Amino acid sequence: MSTAPATVQAAQLLLQQLGVSIDDLRRTPVAVPTIAEYLPTVIAASGAGARRTYGSYWNRILTTFGPRRLDQIAPTELQVMMRQAMDTPVRRRNHRGGVCAGEHLLAAMRAIYAHAVADHLVPADRNPAACVRKPRRPASERRALTRAELAAIYDAVASGGNDAVLDTILVRLHTETACRRGAAIRLRQNDLDSQWCLVRLREKNLALRWHPVTPTLMAALVAHRDHRGTSTATDPLLRSRDGVPVTARRHDRLWERLGSQLPWVSAQNVATHWLRHTTITWVERHFGYGIARAYAGHTDTAGASTTTYIRGQLPEIAAALVALTGEPHPLCPALPTPVDPAAEPDRTHAHL
Repeated sequence: MSTAPATVQAAQLLLQQLGVSIDDLRRTPVAVPTIAEYLPTVIAASGAGARRTYGSYWNRILTTFGPRRLDQIAPTELQVMMRQAMDTPVRRRNHRGGVCAGEHLLAAMRAIYAHAVADHLVPADRNPAACVRKPRRPASERRALTRAELAAIYDAVASGGNDAVLDTILVRLHTETACRRGAAIRLRQNDLDSQWCLVRLREKNLALRWHPVTPTLMAALVAHRDHRGTSTATDPLLRSRDGVPVTARRHDRLWERLGSQLPWVSAQNVATHWLRHTTITWVERHFGYGIARAYAGHTDTAGASTTTYIRGQLPEIAAALVALTGEPHPLCPALPTPVDPAAEPDRTHAHL
């Protein structure tokens, strides 16, 4: 028996007035929690990196929306909160107008709703965080350092500070491997393969990889472990004179000191990631995209080098390191010919 058109129209009008869709009627009703009730679940399901990055923003979200249910928050309210975060950021050396604060606030909210959608607490088409666009990020000011600039940094690192040995090892490690700051902090005593001159890097997204280093750097790392290490192989490798493992603050203080010795370092906000940028740029120019991508440990995004035959291999990474430093390596004892035969190796590592 078919329903009269007038009855259908009346039902549609009623549903529209109630703000209920046909899909809503098909779903099994669930009790939608408040932000305050659901946020602990999100935090428990998040990794240490996410908790560290988004923790202060989750606290701000809790203060603003704590008593509200997940389905009671409008996209415009999130937009307002994001703009407020951009207008009141913590000013650091690399301050960029609050864009990062806005991005992190939105990402913290998206993390909450991603779990809520997966738990069927909120329909995907009712996710307010998905309706808010990220603030437009300004162009990065990072660039590859010139040979003269890199040499000046090495000279300044080796000639000042309260622990020139540790600082020199840090700078050379970041230059040779192009690793991020966190990888140096997480380096362990058993992450050294002195026979093949390899270090095991633990980077973001739980990435784990071996990377070649020069015999000079390996000797310095082994000596550092012998003099400042502990009896536990899995303990952090890099330590200050008093045996305390390095933290991100060690890097911050290093670049603050270099900025006082080299005014252009402070003016341009040069930091550890510039060393990574410098090395990867050099490798890409001389050895191509695939090897540069492997050198950087990039595996999290799609690209041409995801094809098996284009991926850079460990001996090829070692070849790039040999050309960069002018030192032989067990995986590549002969000096390779770069893509640009006229290019000279950038031998700026003379302080270890």
